Amino acid sequence: MGDIIETIIIGAGPAGLTAGYTLARHGRTALVLEQDPVHVGGISRTASYKGFLFDIGGHRFFSKSKEIVDLWNEILPDDFLERPRLSRIYYRGKFYAYPLKAFEALRNLGLVESALCMASFGYAKAFPVKAPRTFHEWVRNQFGERLFGIFFKTYTEKVWGMGCDEISADWAAQRIKGLSLGAAIADGLRRSLGLRRAGTGAKTLIESFLYPRKGPGMMWEACARKMQEGGGRLLMGRRVEGLSYDARARLWTVRARGPDGTVETHEARHVMSSAPMRDLMNALTPTPLTLFNARALKYRDFLTVVLIGRPQKELPDNWVYIHDPGVTVGRVQNFRSWSPEMIADGVSTCLGLEYFCFEGDGLWSAPDEELIALAEREIGAIGLMNPDDVTDACVVRQPKAYPVYDEHYAHHVDAIRREIAERFPTLHPIGRNGMHKYNNQDHAMMTGMLAALNVIRGETVFDVWQVNEDAEYSEAGVSGAQEALSSERLVPRRAAAR
Repeated sequence: MGDIIETIIIGAGPAGLTAGYTLARHGRTALVLEQDPVHVGGISRTASYKGFLFDIGGHRFFSKSKEIVDLWNEILPDDFLERPRLSRIYYRGKFYAYPLKAFEALRNLGLVESALCMASFGYAKAFPVKAPRTFHEWVRNQFGERLFGIFFKTYTEKVWGMGCDEISADWAAQRIKGLSLGAAIADGLRRSLGLRRAGTGAKTLIESFLYPRKGPGMMWEACARKMQEGGGRLLMGRRVEGLSYDARARLWTVRARGPDGTVETHEARHVMSSAPMRDLMNALTPTPLTLFNARALKYRDFLTVVLIGRPQKELPDNWVYIHDPGVTVGRVQNFRSWSPEMIADGVSTCLGLEYFCFEGDGLWSAPDEELIALAEREIGAIGLMNPDDVTDACVVRQPKAYPVYDEHYAHHVDAIRREIAERFPTLHPIGRNGMHKYNNQDHAMMTGMLAALNVIRGETVFDVWQVNEDAEYSEAGVSGAQEALSSERLVPRRAAAR
């Protein structure tokens, strides 16, 4: 056991590395412990296979926070591309532009189905579900039962592995807040007529974004390097097995197992954790009173089957959402549209089929050969690639990709938050899994930055839990982003409470 470190950070993902980088910039001592022996970035890392590069989940770089945009440009000043944004929905053999194009949607659905959707929407507005508790009720109120069934139900249940009546309304309120049928139709009409009005897009509607030329891992590899150049430390292949808190001394003892099996012990004044909240609470001593709550938290995992093949007709999409119930795949990424530099030979087609699952279930445990055969069948059924043209493939698995928003999660997280504040005041949950909060990459970064500033200032000046809590967060992207950069400024906790 060496000198006492000011801050130990668990996890070298966007939140953890942003926290470490912020502390290093201010001359503070920080040690980052990362479980992966090779990659930094967590789910935002860049995976590779025979020179082909893959984004795990898809990470568009856009933010309404000037601090985050400035940080990206500071860490990676010369390696961003501006990429056009194009996503489509595949439903029952037809493709729908996303965001919607009104005339295309009408043509694909047909006049009768479109009329039924509008009638269903009108009924939902006339007779809304009071105080909606579930995802189903919330979306039904916003769009009507029929559109819920077409554009929300199948995909959402693929993602979460549960019925929409089991998913909290919080999920819908956070992820599609500000998007109404009226706004979607108005935007769709403008798009169909070739008219655009800057700054009016709803939350999920963007037209361009920044992207590192070799994938998001470039950002986090650069961040880790610059953090260490500034005096921060990073230890890879370290699995944290225990955290003990001495309340009298206000001192943490952290035990981590290294790649060779040796257990290392470190002491620190503060601990920031982006590890899954359930795992963190299981590792704590003294035993948390909310351990039952932590063990009730759930996570959704996913895997990507990457198909590499002969050049096809150019596919413009960044990704395609698969709403069709006839196939298991949930989303298809087109890595060339993220960046041409992700294609090793510059000409091959390279698609990533995302399958949502639970760690240990049939999909997760299936041999790679079975998963590749499934992906080839399904990509052929959808029509995005000819299975006969596939020349190579691989599988990338990602555990604990998404914290699950079931009907009880908020109660459990609130109880854990209260106990941490009362019994472990120098423990700082950050990031998506650390806070059990499905934040975007930039929001995860903001939690790490604010937690670091609280440590630097020696008091809780910024309320990390308010990041993306009720902000009108719009995916404005590069187009029109300048107007938005100051809308999520760092607001001290005391000022925000006035």
